[in-house]
Amino acid sequence: MDESTAEPFVNREDSTSGVLSAGSASKRRLKEKLSNSKLKEKIQNGANSRTETGFSLQDRLLTKLLQQVIPSENIEDVLDLPPDKRSSKYIGRPGFSIPLMSTNFRRFNSRIGIVFVFQTRLIRLLTWRNPTHTISLLAVCTFVCLNPYLLAVLPLAAALIFIMVPAYLVRHPPPPPTRSQNTYSLNGPPLAPPRSIKPAPEMSKDFFRNMRDLQNSMDDFSTLHDTVLKVITPFTNFSNEALSSTVFIFLFVTTCTLFIASYLLPWRLMSLLFCWTSITLGHPSVRGFILHNRESHLRPHERRAQSLLDSWIARDIILDAPPESREVEIFELQKRRGGRNGEWESWIFSHNPYDPLSPQRIAGERPKGTRFFEDVCAPRGWEWGDKKWILDLGSREWVEERMVQGVEVELEGERWVTDLVADHDSTSNATKAIKNVGAGWAEGSGRDAVGEWRRRRWIRMVRRKGVSSSNNSTKIG
Repeated sequence: MDESTAEPFVNREDSTSGVLSAGSASKRRLKEKLSNSKLKEKIQNGANSRTETGFSLQDRLLTKLLQQVIPSENIEDVLDLPPDKRSSKYIGRPGFSIPLMSTNFRRFNSRIGIVFVFQTRLIRLLTWRNPTHTISLLAVCTFVCLNPYLLAVLPLAAALIFIMVPAYLVRHPPPPPTRSQNTYSLNGPPLAPPRSIKPAPEMSKDFFRNMRDLQNSMDDFSTLHDTVLKVITPFTNFSNEALSSTVFIFLFVTTCTLFIASYLLPWRLMSLLFCWTSITLGHPSVRGFILHNRESHLRPHERRAQSLLDSWIARDIILDAPPESREVEIFELQKRRGGRNGEWESWIFSHNPYDPLSPQRIAGERPKGTRFFEDVCAPRGWEWGDKKWILDLGSREWVEERMVQGVEVELEGERWVTDLVADHDSTSNATKAIKNVGAGWAEGSGRDAVGEWRRRRWIRMVRRKGVSSSNNSTKIG
C-alpha cells in the first residue's frame, strides 16, 4: 500500500499578508556585511564545493560578481582584530555563499511550519482561548509540581498522544457515522496508507504563510531582545554604580544563602504557585483588571519601594574610593666611551636594568627602549598620576630584590649602579667578598674594575584611565 502525502505543517489561522519589496535595504545590508577577503574566500569555497547542487546561472553570476566586488585585503589583519571562531577556517562547515544561503533558506522555510503551529497553539493555550484546554494544562502542571518524577512521563505521553495515536488513526480510519452502529472497532487490517509529512512546496500559499510567520518571529525576537536589554542593562552594567553594587550584593547574599539552605525551601509548593500565577495572569479578565488598577493600586507601592531602595543605597553604599594607582619604573642606561677612563654617555631609557646576568646581556642583544626621557609613555590603560619622574634613592634595595650580581652601588650622590669586570688573571673559583668602594659597595672577586654600563632607577605613579563609551560596547551575534 502506497504512502499518502499529508499536508505540510503550516499556521493557517491568520491571513497571508502581501509581500513587501525590500531590495534597496537588502543591497545596503549586503554591502555593509561583505567587506573582507575572508568572506571572499568563503564565497569562493562555497560556490566551488556545491556546483553539483544545480544552482542557476543567475546565482553563479551573482557569486562571481561578489568575488570581484569584495576587496582583497584582509580587514582583520589591518585592524588587528581577533580571529572569528565561527569561521569555516576553524570549524568544518561550509563557507558563506549566496546561492547556498538562498537554497538553505528555501528549505528551512518549507519545513519551519511545525514550529509556528506549536507557537500558535501554545499562545492559544496560555491566553485561555479554550478554557477547558487551559484548565487541563493547570491540572497537568499541578501533578508535575507535586510529583516532579512525572517529568519523565511527559515526553513519553506526548509521543503517544500526539504522534502514535494520530498515525494509527490515519491507517485505521473510523467508519462513516450511521444510526445503526455507533461503535468503532479497531480490529482488522489497515484501511489507509501511512501518512508522510512533506515540506511546503515553493511559491505556494503555505510557503508564504511560513515566510509571514518567520518575518513576524524575527520582529518579535528583536523587540523582546531590545526590551530585555532596556530593563536589565541599567541594573547590571554599572552605569549607576550604587544601584549595580546593590544588585551585586543582593545576588551574592542570595547565592550564598541558597547554597546553604536551599534544601529547606518548599520547592514543590513554590513551583505550583508559580505555574498557577503565570497561567492565571494570561486570562483576559485578569490582565484587564491589573492594567485598569495599576495606576491606582500598584503605582503608589512601586514609588514607595523605589524610595526605600534609593534611601538605603544613599545611606549604605559608599563609592568614593580613589582610582587605582601603581608605581612604574624606568632605568636610565649610560655607556662608557673610550675605555675605562672614558666619559659616560647617555644611551637609552629601558624597562630592563640590563645587568650583567640579564638574558639580553647574555644573548648579546642591545638594550631596548627610547633615547629621550620625554618619549617614555604610561602603560596601556593607565595615565600619569605625577607631573615628573623621581630618582629612586634606594638603589641597594632594588639591586637586592632582583639579586643583581657583579655591580657597584652608590649609596649617595646620583645612585648609579655600575658593572664590575674582573681581571683576566682571576680564577673562576675566586672567593667573593663585599668591600667598600668610594661611597657605595660592590660584589666581586676583590680584583674587579668598572665596566662599560651603568644604570639608575626612576619611578613615577600612574592611575587607571577611564575607558570611552565607544570602546566599551559589546556586540551580540
